Amino acid sequence: MNTYPQTVNKLISEFGKMPGIGQKTAERLACYVLKQPVDDAMKLAYAIRDVKKYMKICTVCFNVSENSPCHICSNIRRDSSIICVVEQFADLLTIEKTGKYNGHYHILQGHISPLEGIDPDLLTIGRLLQRVKDDGVKEVILATNLNMEGDITAVYIYKQLQSFGVKVTRIARGLPTGSYLEYANTAIVADAVSDRNEMRN
Repeated sequence: MNTYPQTVNKLISEFGKMPGIGQKTAERLACYVLKQPVDDAMKLAYAIRDVKKYMKICTVCFNVSENSPCHICSNIRRDSSIICVVEQFADLLTIEKTGKYNGHYHILQGHISPLEGIDPDLLTIGRLLQRVKDDGVKEVILATNLNMEGDITAVYIYKQLQSFGVKVTRIARGLPTGSYLEYANTAIVADAVSDRNEMRN
């Protein structure tokens, strides 16, 4: 029997929609919010509001940023001749934390998955190809996840890039097959980026 008031149930329901949050954790989070002084609870509400209000998608690499181009694309100290292709924003953050990469990025906003109905046209692959063609890119690092969908996506992009005369590398398999970048140890990710391998037929 549910003993929470309707307003609290709505809060629990919203917390429960978050990845990795089960019913019990959602209830604990809602109770935490209830116990907080109004000002502290509103800081959380305003932080959520501001993320949705002020964050935008970079028109160059599809990174999440307050500005477009983002702080990475607009940083003249970074090597614009190298693009590291990742599936999502969290993967970019994982690679950035290693401190071992100084090029640019391209976020695909997902991966190819025929079973999920996700084909290449639903990703930002077309924009990636345009960047390689127009921006003097010398190397594309394929840092999609080391699982079936990530491999399918990497192979597809590699084939699309073959006629561009650009070096295409894949992050090293120091990461376990089937793993996700955002959950990987930072040192392992750093090694995988540093020891990347050139893709071949």
